[in-house]
Parts: sequence; C-alpha cells; structure tokens
Amino acid sequence: MDKLNATLEDLSTRLSSDLPELLSPTTLSLGLLAITALVIFRKSMPPQRPATAAVNETRDGARTLSSGTRTSPKHDTTQEHVDMNKDRDFGDWTPVQFRYPSIEACTSKLVDVKPIPYRPFRWGTYYVTMGIRSMPWNDWIELDRDHQSYHRIKAHRIQTRGDKVIRVLRGEGNPNAGSVRDGVEAAVELVHELAEYLSRRYPGEFQIVRHAQRVASSPEQELEGGATPFADWGWYGLPAIKSIYITSLGVSFTLPLSVADGDRAPERAMEIAGLLIQDDLALMIEGVDGKYYFQAGSICLPGFWRLQDKIGLPLDDIHLTGNVPQYRERLQASLERFFRRLPVDKPVIRNNYFFQTNANVDPDTVDPEEVGWAKSTLGAEDGYEHGSGTHGSGNQNGARELETTVDAIRLRSERQTLRRLPRSGAVVFTIRTYLTRIVDLGQEKGVPGRMASALRSWTPDVAGYKGRERGGWWGPLLAYLDEQHGAQVARGEVGAGEEKDDGARYPL
Repeated sequence: MDKLNATLEDLSTRLSSDLPELLSPTTLSLGLLAITALVIFRKSMPPQRPATAAVNETRDGARTLSSGTRTSPKHDTTQEHVDMNKDRDFGDWTPVQFRYPSIEACTSKLVDVKPIPYRPFRWGTYYVTMGIRSMPWNDWIELDRDHQSYHRIKAHRIQTRGDKVIRVLRGEGNPNAGSVRDGVEAAVELVHELAEYLSRRYPGEFQIVRHAQRVASSPEQELEGGATPFADWGWYGLPAIKSIYITSLGVSFTLPLSVADGDRAPERAMEIAGLLIQDDLALMIEGVDGKYYFQAGSICLPGFWRLQDKIGLPLDDIHLTGNVPQYRERLQASLERFFRRLPVDKPVIRNNYFFQTNANVDPDTVDPEEVGWAKSTLGAEDGYEHGSGTHGSGNQNGARELETTVDAIRLRSERQTLRRLPRSGAVVFTIRTYLTRIVDLGQEKGVPGRMASALRSWTPDVAGYKGRERGGWWGPLLAYLDEQHGAQVARGEVGAGEEKDDGARYPL
C-alpha cells in the first residue's frame, strides 16, 4: 500500500514560459512568467543500496539497521505537500514536510557523458525578459565528463581564495542582522539535499553512509541568528546522510549534521556542496521587509563577478550594481513576485550566455580555460573594479583591448536552476557554466547564422552589459559567424534567410 500511495501521490500541474533570457548569475535573479502545464507522476520510493548505506529501507518502508534490527516506518510522517506559507508574513517560514518524487538513476559512467550543447540564443529581436521553464526533478543537477576537472578547479580556488569564494553570513558577520535570518541553516540543509539527490541520480559516482537513526531537535531549541540545530534531513523518513564518497575521485566528505556540529559547520557544508557538483550555489533568504538577501554562497566559477562584491545584498541592489538593462522598467516587479510565491514543489530552470576570450591557454595550469575567472577579458581578479559594470565596456588591470582572433573566443553558456528548500525556506540558485570554443560551435548546422542574428539584435544597453567592447571579440566573432553561415547556405544545409524560431529546440 505504501508503494501504491507513493506512486499516486502528488499529481500537480505546472506552468512555464520559454522566453528569451537576459540576466547572468551576477544578478542572481529570475522573473515570474507564465508557466506551461506539466504533470509529474511520482514513482515508488527507491530502496537504499545496501553496499553504501548503514541503514537500508525495505519495500514496505520499514528500515533495517546495520545490526540487523528491523524497525517500523512509524516515524515517516511525511505527507502530501500543502502550501502552508502562501499567506505568511515577510521573513516567516513554516518548515514543509515535502516528499520528493522518485529520482531516476543515470546508468552511464560520467566519463562517457558529454556536456549538453546549450545554445540559448534565437533568431530575430532580442527581448529584455526572463525565460524560465518548469524543471523536472531528475534534471536538478547535471554532471558530465568534466566533473573531475571542475572539482580540481574548485578545490584549488577554495584553498587559495578562502572566504572570497565560500561565505555564510551569520552573527556579527551578517550585515542584515535583525532584518533577515542568517544563512547557516540553509547551508546545512543544502548539502544534505544534494547528497540525497546525487546518491540517487548518480549511484555509480556517489556512495553514502547514513546515521544509524533519525535525530531531530526540539522546536524550542534556537541558536543565534534564528536557526535551530535541526538534524532530520533524510528523504523518505530515512536517517540523515553521514558521509558521501565520490568514487571516481576517491574523495569522501563527512556532512555536518546540524549548524552546531563542530567548528564552521555551515561553511564546511557550503564547501562540500560546491565540491560535489559542477555548479556554483547561492542561497537567498527572505527578510522582514520582503526582500531576498544573498546570505550564503559557494561561488568558485563566476567568471565575471565576485562573491565579495555581492554577498549580503538584496536582489534589487545586486541588479543595480550589476548595471542590468531596463531592470526597474521590465523586471523588478515580476522578480519580487516570483521569489515571494515560489513553492517548494515547483523548481524552474533557465539559460543564458556571454562571451570571453582566452588567448594564452596553458594546459599545465589548474584552470587553462579560465572558467573560474575570465582574466584575459577582465584582468586580474583581485584588481577588478566592482561597480564599473560586470559586463560593461572599458579595460581593467591588464585585460586585453586589442582585437583578438576567433581561436581565442569562447561562448560562456550558463544553465541555472531555482528552487525553494523545504526546511529553511531559502531559495537556492545553481549556476552551471559551459565553455565552448567558437571554432567548434561554427561547425554546427544552423548555429552560426542563428547566433549572428541574435548578436545583431542586441540593443546598446544589452550590448554594453554583455561586454561587446571588452576583450576585442565582437568584430572577429561576427565575421567568422557570417563566413560559416554563408558556407552552410552554399552547401544547402540551411536557408539563406532567417529561420522561423518556434522555440521547440530552445535552448539547444
């Protein structure tokens, strides 16, 4: 009966919109748009793998401890999600008992998984809007054959840059204390959410060990900053994950069980979260003024912006300091509504793109393609002048001004997801970066003409924001795209004029 209930539980409809993109992770934003209908069927709860867990669950929901003692599922009080927070006061959040849909396992080895070729640009007019789509739960985190190299880059940047890439605002270090909760509880919740998801989605890459029993704190317990030493993070009524092992790297992490679990527990949680995946992570928390504040982050691969310049800011200030075009006129109101109304069970996804140059690729360096920081385009990271426009024009501290060659130009595409965490109510923003050489992209059927059309449709403010005058890539890029498009037309591979873009293939 439990299996049948899990299968039939939580039929929901979703709406999504497939509109053009604008904002980068610098803005940390998503706007509220219309959503298309999507019905999600939940499958039965997957059993835990005996080889990787100290506590295993049987088909009927009972649990067997490593000692062989069998327990009943009586503690599994998870119920169908009800939006208890729809009419909440600003800054308030009632923890939600959310039962996750079954996550489908990826059976391929990561070394055999190619990066998804996102091409998030369109023919014709460029509109200043947000383009969000409903996100299937299976697709929350995408890993591929670059997982190991991203891990090495992140580990190096955490070691060398410390709190410039990992921060959790709390106590005296929270500039918004009294207005918004600290980021500590959300940080610990996030690493447990990732461990639960990854061990199910990529069972060949991640192995877990659980605590022997469930541990939950009293609701009356409260720490500085409004957090509780909550520890009952396990999905489907299981005990929380104790440790997670990355098989391909031979690396194991012990997860903090609560915000009070040892020194720097929230910071350790954000470090581990960042090292498990290829994405950067930002946690936004609602304040008593209704604004969402950037309270914790693992920002190791931003490329064009720095954590130290954005941490602690509300969304409006993040946008305004990033010189986002037409933000007040077209984006602010819908963005505020979106964050306020985002429920636990309706995650969304979006894509965007920029360009950067890299004329001096050194394969012997940790980050030869400059995925962490676009030094060839912006200059030295520590000398970067915040507030001049994250993607604006002008040279800074050694950035290349001379026109470059097409061999040095990269498409920097980002896949971003947004979802609300059920316990803390924080909104987690994931940013996965893909770098593609333009000379490779130019060989793809139909892509050069589509990209050239998209670039020529940029208004001056959008062009400035995306860095058209920085790095010397604009002229060589358009010339190359036109040449490749002309060759494809001559071969009869594509039509001579602009194609009708019905959105079916976006963002590929």
